[in-house]
Amino acid sequence: MPSPEMQAVIDELRLRKQARAGQAPPTVDDLRAGFAPAGRPPEAIPDDVTVTAVDAGGVPAHWLSAPGADAGRTLLFLHGGGFSLGSLRSHGELAARLGRATGMRVLFPEYRLVPEHPFPAGVEDVRAVWHWLRAQGVPAGSVALAGDSAGGALGLTLLLSLRDAAEDLPAAAVVLSPAIDLTTSGASMAERADEDPIFTPGMIRGIAAGYLGEADPRAPQASPLFGDFTGLPPLLVQAGTAEVLLSDSERLAETAAAAGVDVTLTIGEGLPHVYPIMAGTPEAAEATREIAAFLGKHVH
Repeated sequence: MPSPEMQAVIDELRLRKQARAGQAPPTVDDLRAGFAPAGRPPEAIPDDVTVTAVDAGGVPAHWLSAPGADAGRTLLFLHGGGFSLGSLRSHGELAARLGRATGMRVLFPEYRLVPEHPFPAGVEDVRAVWHWLRAQGVPAGSVALAGDSAGGALGLTLLLSLRDAAEDLPAAAVVLSPAIDLTTSGASMAERADEDPIFTPGMIRGIAAGYLGEADPRAPQASPLFGDFTGLPPLLVQAGTAEVLLSDSERLAETAAAAGVDVTLTIGEGLPHVYPIMAGTPEAAEATREIAAFLGKHVH
């Protein structure tokens, strides 16, 4: 049962979903201007977090450092937003919160988005950021990945590509409600459609089509669920039962475990897509604590 604070967020999300029904689809510019993944205007990055712009291998990015952050440990945070939305404005609070909780500095790339930059531009940017970070002398074992929704997919795609190239891998990865099956074949697409306060199955199919164009949705570069997870680092997966993408997380955990990966799956009863971003709720606070404990165990 969601807390009263979380229920208020869910109710607001549901009202927004109902208001969109039957309306003409908004433009990408309008979607970006109003993007509020937590159900309300995005929380500001706290004043005590230092934000520094950087060119990360040709990709605009920001360093986020909370007081006391260990410069020797890096959290590479990949924001969500359906591959076409999202920025430091929408996800900076979550990234900064995770950095504070883990004691790590955060690198936040602004990877290229569709439709201006078709697939696989975002995939290429994330890989470029990783190689730039490594070129700064940062050991792979002192880096963790974190990403929500589309960002979770990009993070898993990065892990697969590094493993395939026999490159060093990050120490661990956290994915929040990852969108990793762009064939949209998961059972929850139908089973959870009435419960999801944000998405309809048609919206997810539209996101997938807009991102991929003519690309094969079963290619692991597009849908990492269909990749081979052998040799990947420990994974923490967080999702909620009230989301049409729940099956992506469930199948990820099953597939990774079958490949011998150390994987932890946490499913929040009655919780929506990327519930950890919903600052001020007990559920987001608990998710943050779990992430901090997980990364503290694996990143040194």
